[in-house]
Amino acid sequence: MAPKRKDRVVLLEDVPARHLARGQVGMVVEKLGRELFEVEFDDEQGRNFATLTLRADQLLVLHHELIATN
Repeated sequence: MAPKRKDRVVLLEDVPARHLARGQVGMVVEKLGRELFEVEFDDEQGRNFATLTLRADQLLVLHHELIATN
């Protein structure tokens, strides 16, 4: 499932240049292209510590409710 704006996502790989580790949670703030998304990462107080462009294959969308599967 491709991320949408305001989706919570999990980073699937480390991004050492930005001090981000696999498993960190962010929010999609913009869809920049078919497979590119701008994602913000915030701390527990809501302060942004990183914003970067990521590919869809670097992200996993979090779901907080049941989703229909076929």
